[in-house]
Amino acid sequence: MCGLGPALALLSDTTQGVESALFLRGGNGARFENVIQLARQRGIKIRFVERASLDRISAGVVHQGVILMASPQLQPSWEQLLDTLQQQLVRSDPVLAPVLVILDGIEDPRNFGAILRSAHAFGAMAVIRTKDRSAPLSLAAEKSSAGAATSIPCVTVTNLARALEQLDQLGVQLYGLAADGTVPLMSCNLTAPLALLLGGEASGLRRLTRQHCHALLTIPMKARTIGSLNVAVAAGVALYEVTRQRMLLGSE
Repeated sequence: MCGLGPALALLSDTTQGVESALFLRGGNGARFENVIQLARQRGIKIRFVERASLDRISAGVVHQGVILMASPQLQPSWEQLLDTLQQQLVRSDPVLAPVLVILDGIEDPRNFGAILRSAHAFGAMAVIRTKDRSAPLSLAAEKSSAGAATSIPCVTVTNLARALEQLDQLGVQLYGLAADGTVPLMSCNLTAPLALLLGGEASGLRRLTRQHCHALLTIPMKARTIGSLNVAVAAGVALYEVTRQRMLLGSE
């Protein structure tokens, strides 16, 4: 994981494992020193290296003089996620109803990381992605996630259509986000257990994926010159609206 912000987030979460930390030899600044102090407090192995070494490891990702080697996270399988989901569906409190984020062909690692960040921030249960046509959990994705990549389960499925059928059978509402959607986001009741489906940057949701959706939602915009929002931005807006509706319901 690269960058001062993601490093601070990861080191501040003591539930997350960090194997080692690389720092720029001669680096300075308050945030830089804060990251070093946190790493030392947690007893993490520290090495100071030249900028060339950090540049090589980061492979073009802006590292700001720090790279953390996080402990490998064992991600749940699809079957394990379904088991956990079934247990959560027993709850009657709509504020705690499960929310899943499903990625259908998100290939930009920065979008992937930003979606992970929003999903974690708004309490999504997990992010689900397809085995093919999906961005890897690379350093670029981890940096964009600002530490969320190590905090939220990310499950990979081979057959998305089959996974959607299983969610449908469990009573999970499947809502796709699409520029040509027919239901305004704010007009849809988002308090039931649900999954938000996000399509690829270029082509959006695939035809078969759209067929499994209970509704295609659109985010109303005032600027007519913009056809649609960036997929990561759209994910954040939709997840906020889910949270807003549930908080209002919980306050009644």
